[in-house]
This record gives sequence, structure tokens and C-alpha cells, in this order.
Amino acid sequence: MLKTSVSPSVSNTPLTGQDVYTKINRRRHLTIIVALISLGIGILFDLATGPAWLTISEVISALREGINGESINQSIVWSIRLPMTITCICVGAGLGLAGTQMQTVLSNHLASPYTLGISSAAGFGAAIAYLTGFPIPNKAWLSVPLSAFIMSFAAAISLYLLGKAKGMQAKTMVLFGIVINFFFQALKSLVQFRASPEVSQQIVFWMFGSLLKSSWTGVIVSSSVFILCAIILSSYAWQLTALSAGEERAKSLGIKTDQLRLKVFVIGSLLTAGAVAFVGTIGFIGLLAPHCSRILVGEDQRYMSPLSALFGVLLMICASIISKIVIPGAIVPIGIVTSIIGVPFLLYLILKRS
Repeated sequence: MLKTSVSPSVSNTPLTGQDVYTKINRRRHLTIIVALISLGIGILFDLATGPAWLTISEVISALREGINGESINQSIVWSIRLPMTITCICVGAGLGLAGTQMQTVLSNHLASPYTLGISSAAGFGAAIAYLTGFPIPNKAWLSVPLSAFIMSFAAAISLYLLGKAKGMQAKTMVLFGIVINFFFQALKSLVQFRASPEVSQQIVFWMFGSLLKSSWTGVIVSSSVFILCAIILSSYAWQLTALSAGEERAKSLGIKTDQLRLKVFVIGSLLTAGAVAFVGTIGFIGLLAPHCSRILVGEDQRYMSPLSALFGVLLMICASIISKIVIPGAIVPIGIVTSIIGVPFLLYLILKRS
């Protein structure tokens, strides 16, 4: 008589909470690594793209020559394209991080430096600097970003005070941001109307948002502002994560939400001013980057904030490449490109992911 051998069943051990948490964090780390690799590839392609096309090997050789090299490729890469690419990194990271924090403190996924009027305020400050030299005459490279920061800071404080008067309700804050946006746009148009044709042209060119104004001075200032703000915001990571779960829960943990919002608005205005002061108004980066990050890693600020900065850079790098190939022999202002690619992307997020 044959006996049927029955293989012992393998017991499925249920995953513990720690196992699930470890698995989620492993996926988050992998996402950040993939984003970093994609960023490295994008940077090489951006350096290779332009009116004078270079191969990736030529770009790497020019980078190895250093700033004191004497070849034509070295001059193209180090004097023209590298400042533009690093400016993309600084601007994208700053706007992506600023957008994340503003969406978190307002509990509204439509909040960003652009939609809340902070970018418009920075544009008005730049227009004032071009027209009057405020606050440092005859030094446009310093007065324009400084004036942009002053006005963006004023917009952030005004938004905070108006919101506090109405109980810091998220929807009300966004509506106030729209009002501030239109207000500073009107003021900017008034300054442009009063300016001479030469100054008006400078203002219009600034409003387009162009990487052609990139310089090593702008790179140093923008990167310094971003690094400083990122370090400060990292100390508020757990508080912002708790706030994203609800204001009542954050208050139950002893977090002073009003003070936290004020600090984040000040830092967000500094990030925005540092990002756009040297290249002009850039739209949609601060709105789209947090959405992409949130979809992949959730609301944990330890992962969402750096990934939002990375996605901001990736979007800027992609826009930079498109701006150099869409019209052969010319470079389209990057602010136009980000708006064009941002609209369908935002529609996709709204329609597909509610």
C-alpha cells in the first residue's frame, strides 16, 4: 500500500510593525538613490546640450580639465553651461523644498511660493531694484536679490498675519495668497509702466525666468541660502511631520503650531528669494515637486523634504534641456518651459490621483 507523503506546510509568519516600517524605509531609500542617479545623468545631458553640442565623453574630459583648462570645450562647460546647470540645481532644490513646507503648514496641496504670491512679491522687489537701485544703488547684482527677499519676506509676513486673523484656516490662507499674488503682479505692472524702455526690458526679461543670467556669484548666494535653510528646516522635521497629521494632534504633542508656521513662512520666503532672485520668476516647480515626492515616500519630512528638493532639481534640469533644444540655436527662457510642462503634469495629478 502506497503512502502519500504530505510536505509540511510552510507557516506564513505575519509581518510585525517593525518589519513593515523597515520595508517602507528601504523603499524610500531606494527611491532617493534612483532620484540621485537620474539627477547625475540629467546633469551630464544638460552640460552636453546647447547650440554647440558635446558628447558625454567630451563633457567629462572638459570637467576633468578644471577651471584653468585651455580647450574650447572646457571654456564652454566651465564658463557658460556649468553655472547654468548649478543654478538649476540651486533654484530647483530651493523651490521644491519651499513648496513642500508651505503645503505642509497650510495642509493644502495647492500651496506653493508661486500660488501664494511670494514669487510675485520677489518679482516686484526685483522690478523696484531695477528702477530705483533700492536698496544698494549701482550694485544690481546685490540690490536685485536683496530687494526680492525684502518683498517676498513682506508677502510671507502679510500672509501669516492675515491667516492668523482668520484662525489659520488652510483654505482662507490660500485665498489670501491669491489676493497677494494679484496685488504684487499689479504693482509690478505699474513699475514696468513707469520705467524707461531699457529698464522695462530688464524687468520683462526677469519675469520670464532665464538661465542666461546665471553666474558664479548667483550660484554662491543661492547655494548658501539653500544650505542654511535646509539645515534649519531639518531640525523641524518631526514637528512638520506631526503637523501634516493634523493640527490638533500636533498641539497634543506640545508643538506651538502658530510659531512653527511663522518660522516656516520666513524660511520659505528666504528660499524663494534665493532661488528666483538671480534667474527670475519660475512657476510650478514648488507645486509639482512636493506632489511627486508625496506620492513616492509619503508625508515623513525626513524623506519627503530631500526628495522634493531632488525632484525640483530634476524638473529644472529637464526644463533646461528642453529650453535648449526646442528652438535650434536659441535658448528659450526656462520660466516659459516650466509653465508649459507644469500645466499638463498638474492636470494629470488632479485627474488621475484626485
